[in-house]
Formats: sequence, C-alpha cells, structure tokens
Amino acid sequence: MERNRLRLGLLALTQLIVALDYNIVYVALPGIEHALGFSPSSVQWVVSAYSVGLGGLMLFGGRAVDRLGPRRMFVTGLALYGVASLAGGLASGPGPLIAARAVQGAGGALLTPATLTLIYRGFTEGPARNRALGAWGMAGSAGLATGSLLGGVLTNYLGWEWVFFVNVPLVLGCVLAAPRLLPADPDRTPGGFDVPGAVLATVGSALLVFGLASGPDAGWRSPRGAGSLAAGAILLALLLVVEARTRDPLIPLRLARGRSLATTMVVIGLFQGTLGGGYYILTSYLQPVLGYSSLKAGLTFLPLTLICMLAALKVTPPLLGRWGIRTTLVVSMAGTGAGIAVLVAGTTADGGFWTLLPGSVVWGLFGGVAFVALFASAGSGIAPHQQGVASGLASTAKELGGALGLAVFVALATGSTHLLHGLHVAGWTAAAVTAAGGLTALALARPTPDAEPSRPLEGAQK
Repeated sequence: MERNRLRLGLLALTQLIVALDYNIVYVALPGIEHALGFSPSSVQWVVSAYSVGLGGLMLFGGRAVDRLGPRRMFVTGLALYGVASLAGGLASGPGPLIAARAVQGAGGALLTPATLTLIYRGFTEGPARNRALGAWGMAGSAGLATGSLLGGVLTNYLGWEWVFFVNVPLVLGCVLAAPRLLPADPDRTPGGFDVPGAVLATVGSALLVFGLASGPDAGWRSPRGAGSLAAGAILLALLLVVEARTRDPLIPLRLARGRSLATTMVVIGLFQGTLGGGYYILTSYLQPVLGYSSLKAGLTFLPLTLICMLAALKVTPPLLGRWGIRTTLVVSMAGTGAGIAVLVAGTTADGGFWTLLPGSVVWGLFGGVAFVALFASAGSGIAPHQQGVASGLASTAKELGGALGLAVFVALATGSTHLLHGLHVAGWTAAAVTAAGGLTALALARPTPDAEPSRPLEGAQK
C-alpha cells in the first residue's frame, strides 16, 4: 500500500512539473525579452514553441508508450524535459531558447501519455482509478497555482533563467525514483511502428498548432500562418487515408471513431479552449484594466486554483462513483460554464478580488471535477495495450482545443475598441461554449450494470 502511494506521488509530481512550467514562464517573459533581444511580437514563441512540440508529438508519444512501454517513455520524457530546461536557462539568444522550449514540449509529449497510461494500467477502473486521477488532477492545479507566484519570485530575486533551472532538480529526483517505484514494462507489443503515420501525425499536428499559435492578427492573415493551417489540415486528412490502409496503424481508426473516445475528444477540446480563453480574459482584466501587478494578479487566481485542487482530489472521486462518468461530465461542464458567466459578470470597471470571488469559486469547483472526469472518460473501457494511444488522442485534442480557443478568444477580446467590452464578449462566448460541451457529453454511452471494467496489470493496486 505504501509503495502504491509513493508511485502515485511520483506520477502526480510529474504532472505538477508540466503544469508548473506552463504558467511559470509567463511572468518571466518581459525579462527574457530584454535579456535575449526578443522583439515584442516574437517573445510569444517562448510559449508557443512549447505548444508546438507538445501538440505535434503527442500522437507519436501515445503510440510509443504502447509499443515501447510506459516506464521507458516516462523516463525518456523526463530526461528530455530536464536537459531542455537546463539548455533553456543557459540560452544566450532567441534561437537556442525557442529550440529548448520545443524540446521541452517533445519531452512533455512522451511524459503525458506515459503518466496517464501508468495510472490507467495501474489502477482498476472505478473508485481506485478515480482517486488516482483525482490526485493527478489536483497536482496539475497545484502546478498552475504555484507557477505564477513562483515565477514572479524567481524572476525578481534570481533572474529569468531560474524559471527553467528550477525544473532540473525536480526532474532528476523523478528519474532516480522511477525505476524503484514504477512497474517494469511488459513485453513489447508485437508489430511494427507506423513510420509514415508517425511523420504525418507529427508534422501535421505541429503545423496546425503553429498556425493556431500565430493568432488571427499575427498569423492567420499572413501567408505563413494561413499556409501552416492549410498544410496541417491536409496532412492530417492524408493521415486518415494512410491509417485506413495500414495493417498496423499509429492510430487505430476503430478506436478513434469509438463513441466514447470520440465524444471525449470533442468535449476536452471545448473545455481546454475555454479554459485558456478564460485565463486570458481574467489576466487581461486584472492587469491592463485594473492595473494589478503580476504578483497581485497571481494572488487573485489563488481561490480559483485552490478550489480546483480540492474539487479534483476530494469531490470528483465520490461523484464519479455515485453518478458515473456521463452524468458527472454533463453536470460539471454546465457548472463550469455557469462559473465563467458569474466571473464575467464580476469584471466591472470598479471591480476587483471580491467581485471575482463568487465566479472563481463556482468555476474552480466544477472545472476541477470536469478535468478529472474527462480523463477518466478517455481511459474508460480501453484495452491495456491501447491506453497510450487513447491518452495521446485525448491529450492532442486538449492541446489543439487550447491553441484554437486561445486564438479565438484573443481575437474576440481585442476586436472591440473598448478592451473591457471585448473581454465581456469573449467571456460570455466562453461560458456558452463550455455549456455546449456539457450537452455534447450527453452523447457518451450510458453505463450498463454488467459492463466489465478494465483491470490493472499484475502487481498494481486493486
């Protein structure tokens, strides 16, 4: 039992590292721009390069987990993450830092499906897996909460380099602990590796994320941005043709077209898109509109993230056990949309922490439940040897949805001559789209009493 807790602690810590790194960089961007000679328009690629690496390689990472083993890919992803973090802190110019961030994303593309697969395979579908996913989701929320505050402290007292250096000892500790705590990989799954599918999936996804990350103003209207979106869409369409004719495909189309996983991918894309848009709206309200400092803005986010952590760890597992995935997801998505709406209502010209608090509590409560329920849905009923590709598909939908949602909501927010009005338009739209995600979740199959849950690998928690 103690070993299972340590194992889950290791998996949760890796999720915290990935989430921490997503937020910690934002606060350091002004210092990075000044120190390395970025232009105001190019410094966004410190963030976007990570998204391109992560979103572009996620499908490949999921299949590599199934083929080569989750523990092996877990350690490989961590190693890439740590080396890239060290290189990022040592970077002397824009090019090396952007390259390091792309490699960091590649490490995350191996690490995320490996971590989820170790949870799916190691914990029986039902209460045990729900508790494990709750701890995993709580760690992600903790990383987001800590990222902004820690980024401000490190940048202020030690310099921007330390938002990257801080990852190195954390990653090293996880690499050393993995062989002792994680079960050995099973024998490799027979069959070859779909190289054409891997190339098409990686290049197509990377181009699509690149085009989306360019944004409507910077990229969609330019040949580079529009060309990336078109080329990415064509390559992904070609991928479907190739996969239908391949004996041992990277993406088993029967799995991807399955009602449960396909619906989950749509809902998780909507959820992540409005999450990123909501964070942008709140940040733009607190800093440009109210004039908050980065530290004060980070503190204003704390109720949202703390409630989200509590909901993921304590509220979600019993709800999943009582209501099942379908009902929990429908209710939590609708509640998340309501929370965003209440938050938007509090963004007035003379508002502040107290006008935002009710919406932060509602959004955090239902959003924390929805995030865990989505990944519980992604792994439900999936055979052990396909857990990697299932988590890769769900995570790819998450990244693409986040990139698309952020670009759309930035366009809505900045399309008005008055910033606050634009933020309101974007916010009400985000609330409506999230609620629509709840209606989409109704397409999930109803649970049947005699459904057979997937079982963990031998030696895992019962």
